[in-house]
Amino acid sequence: MPMQRRLPKRGFTPFVRKEYAVVNIGQLDVFESGSTIDADALINAGVISGLKDGIKVLADGDLTKALTIKAHKFSVKAKEKIEAVGGKAEEIAL
Repeated sequence: MPMQRRLPKRGFTPFVRKEYAVVNIGQLDVFESGSTIDADALINAGVISGLKDGIKVLADGDLTKALTIKAHKFSVKAKEKIEAVGGKAEEIAL
């Protein structure tokens, strides 16, 4: 039997796919009001374990404090929730 038929099929994994460290808005309530949150602050607080290809902020949970958040990507709803409480969502380049 030929080699390509003997080996198991594993699928395809694209090499250019980016994997982001995901942060929900509900996790950001541990920070003080008015503080600036970046990758170092998230790692020091234990919100994320490491910086993969960037940080993406999602809209799960509620935010009660005005924060300045610096991340690589934001969902549309997350950006709306951050700006609704008086915070700023700043996108940084990869």
